[in-house]
Parts: sequence; C-alpha cells; structure tokens
Amino acid sequence: MQTKILWADDEIDLLKPHMLFLKEKGCEVTAVQSGSDALDELESGGAMPDVVFLDEQMPGLSGIETLRRMKEKWPQLPVVMVTKSEEEGLMEDALGGKISDYLIKPVSPSQLWLMVKKHTERKRLQSERSTMNYQQEFREIGNMIGGRMDAEEWKDVYRKMVYWDLELAGSEDENIHDIFMSQKEEANRQFCRFYEENYLNWVAGGQGRPLMSPTVLKERMFPLLKDGRPTFLIVIDNFRFDQWKFVQPLLEQYLRTEREEMYYAILPTTTQFARNAMFAGLMPSEIERMYPQYWLNEDQEGWKNQYEAELLGENLRRNGIGVKMSYNKVLNAQYGKKLVDRLPELMRNGLNVIIYNFIDMLSHARTDSDIVRELAEDEKAYRSVTLSWLEHSPLIEILKELSEKDVNVVITTDHGSVKIDHPVRVKGDREVSVNLRYKQGRLLDYNPKDVFEVKDPKRAFLPKLHVTSPYIFCRGNDFFVYPNNYNEYVRYYTNTFQHGGLSMEEVLVPFVVMRSRR
Repeated sequence: MQTKILWADDEIDLLKPHMLFLKEKGCEVTAVQSGSDALDELESGGAMPDVVFLDEQMPGLSGIETLRRMKEKWPQLPVVMVTKSEEEGLMEDALGGKISDYLIKPVSPSQLWLMVKKHTERKRLQSERSTMNYQQEFREIGNMIGGRMDAEEWKDVYRKMVYWDLELAGSEDENIHDIFMSQKEEANRQFCRFYEENYLNWVAGGQGRPLMSPTVLKERMFPLLKDGRPTFLIVIDNFRFDQWKFVQPLLEQYLRTEREEMYYAILPTTTQFARNAMFAGLMPSEIERMYPQYWLNEDQEGWKNQYEAELLGENLRRNGIGVKMSYNKVLNAQYGKKLVDRLPELMRNGLNVIIYNFIDMLSHARTDSDIVRELAEDEKAYRSVTLSWLEHSPLIEILKELSEKDVNVVITTDHGSVKIDHPVRVKGDREVSVNLRYKQGRLLDYNPKDVFEVKDPKRAFLPKLHVTSPYIFCRGNDFFVYPNNYNEYVRYYTNTFQHGGLSMEEVLVPFVVMRSRR
C-alpha cells in the first residue's frame, strides 16, 4: 500500500526533485500551493493522507492557522511543519497547535523520507523494537523468577513485569503477548510460594520483614509531617502499580515524583483489613483488641471501615505526632468539586487525607454491568478507563492546585486487584464470608493444595470468629465458587477484576511522594 503525502508549499514547483525522490520510494504525493488548498484537499472526500508537510510561511492562510484548522477537524492527522525560522515564539505556536514534528529549510530528500517513515511506521517499528528487547530480557527475568529472592528483589521483578506489560501493550505480535502472559503467570506462582513461606514470619515482626500495610505510614509518611509543609495523603482504593505507571505521565505534567516504591499489602487484600491496618498502624486482631469500638467483624452489621479517621488519629498519637488533620472521602463528583474549593482552608492543616473509591467502584461495576465490562474488558482497557477517569475527575483539579503550593503529595492505595479466570471449588455454611478471593468461617470444605491456608488466624493477626474458623486465600487468578449453580457463577465472574487474595497485582502496591515542579 502506498504512503499518501499531502504537501502544502507556495514554492512547491521548486520541490519537484524532492517529490520525485519520495515517489521512487513508493509514496503518492499530492502537492498544493496554499493552506486553503490543503484544507480543500482534505475536505474533498478522498483517502486521508498518512502525513502532511505544511510550509509555515505561505501567503494567505499561514501555516500556523492552517495547522489549527486541520487539528480542529482531524486531530489525529500527523502534520510536519516545514519552516525557515527557528524563532522560539513561532515554534511555541506550532507546538501548541500539536504539530507532530518540524523540519528547518532547506530540507534534503532523505530528511523527508526519514520523517515519513517515522510517522507512518512508528507503531510497527516500536512494536518490533519492544518485541526484540523483551526477547532479550526474557531469559534474565526467567532466571530471577526461578531463583531465591528476597522481598525487595520481588519488587524489582514485578516492576519489570509492569514495564513490559505497558511496553508490549501496543505490540501487534500476538505470540509475544502469549509468551509474556505465560511468564507473568509463572512469576505469580513463584511469588505466591515466596509470600506464603514468609508471611506469618513477617506479620510477627520477623527477620526480612518488608514495608507492609501497618508500617508504611509510620516509616514513609510520618517523617514528612515534620518538615513544615502541609501533607496531602491521597488514597485511591484498589489502585494497582501498573495503573500508577500508566497515569504517571499525566500527573508529572504538574508534580515531580520525589519517591516511588511499592509496599506489601496484608491479607486479606480488602479495604476492611488492609486499609484499616494501614491507617491504624496495626494488624487487624490488634485493632480489635486495642480499639474494639473501631472494629467490626464480618458477622457484625455496619460499614467495616467507617472509623478510618479515628484509627489514623490514634496512630498519630501513639507516635507522638500532634498535627491538625482533615479526613475526606470522595464518593461522588459533587463532593470532589467542593473539596477543590476548600483547598485554601485545608492548607492550614498539617495533614489532609483524601480517599477516592472510583477504581474500586469500577471493579464492582464491571462485574455487575455488561456495558462496563466492555469498557474495561482487559488489563489494557482497565488502565485506559482509569486514566480517562483521572483526566476528568476533580482529583486532577486538586492536584493542579496543589502543584502551585509548597506541599507534600502522597499517592498510595490499600490493595490492588487481579483478573480472575480459574474457579476453585469450596463448600461452607451461610456464615462463610462472601468474598471471591478469600473465605473465612466454620465448616469450610476445600482442597488444601488449591489455597493458601491459615488454620490459626491468631498467627496471621486476624480476628477469629469461631473456634474452628480458618482463613483460606486464592492464589494468582483463582476464585472461589460453590458447587451450587457452579457453571452460572463461573460464567458470571470469569474475567472480572477481584481482590482479597494473593497475587503480585493485589499485594505489591504503589507508594509515591510528589512535590511541585516549581
């Protein structure tokens, strides 16, 4: 298929040797002598060009004005500005008009050809380059997964997996996608084995304990409260590390990343357990023992994380930190907009906590709604919906405002989620917890080989409801299904995003500190 080029230049007759060179390379060049003619050509109804070369200095409609009109109607059209001038103001106008690239006259035929290849074959070339680079690193990642690693090294593995997940998302090579997914599944299997071997030791404060839910605020955020700046703690529920990396370029238009790391969420990876532990600085059974008025078990009526502000307050007091604090949970856009208006008031506090539940609500809505399932049908789409939400949410307005202030911005979460597609049978009575990724209750009947089993909840610092009430957790992409209506539930929940169990996506979650670029 020929590459179609539209070239607008008032001295187009002098460029015939260049056009002949491009035609010899297999290009079809349509030449016009003004910006108006270029717009008429685009409006004519013929095939759209793959690239537009646009002279900046033309009589009548200028190149900048022509560019503006092109982008209004055809925003994805690659436009290369050709100019004699390198004036800063001119280039700012052109860049503001979203040119794809620019060339300085005089231009050579080879420059033009390279520009054509860059903008018509970019996707293919990037795909091929990504595939080749991943193939080169495949063996290194495999060796890491197969070796004995500590908690920090597993963070490095997951960081690499997220990098390649994002890098290969635009690849057209289906085989490399399959290879990557197989390696990711193997990484998750080995990670689960590592986590199970070490978890009970970690929560007991044993050697090699990484940064975890009960320690992350004390070790990473509390020191920020002593530097004199207001600190804004933004907790985005169910926010995975790959989602953070996907939205990071948007946020870094306004804020500079000072620190980026991951911490290990506790089990179960749900708000009731992981987020309460994060705010309280304690494991769930410790919260139940020390602050029974702030803890509700699963067999009790009520909202299970309604005392987050109180638990954080107790955590601050135990650590001798006396700061004025606000706590804000954003459940709708109206409240988020009101929060933007309240920022001057919040600047008087040492700590402002802002909770956003959108991604968690998206995860549940995706389970319940066919329309939302289509919007977020896979990992790539799930990330895209997250970015789209952020771009249009009051949260981005809050971050823009904070980028003008001398503040600490901490962005983190309580747990992630994983796409499930493998059912595991379990039986239990009516009192068994309903979460798809973990179960707790009496008379549980399951195959111990299929689950991470905690027979004695006390060892995992989890509340024990009955004498015989173990906790069991799904690994990787598994989910629990009862024998009753088995096929119906499998069809309903397969390929949805869930949390509560054990996987890299649920456990290894982001903790980011940002400050103003000013």
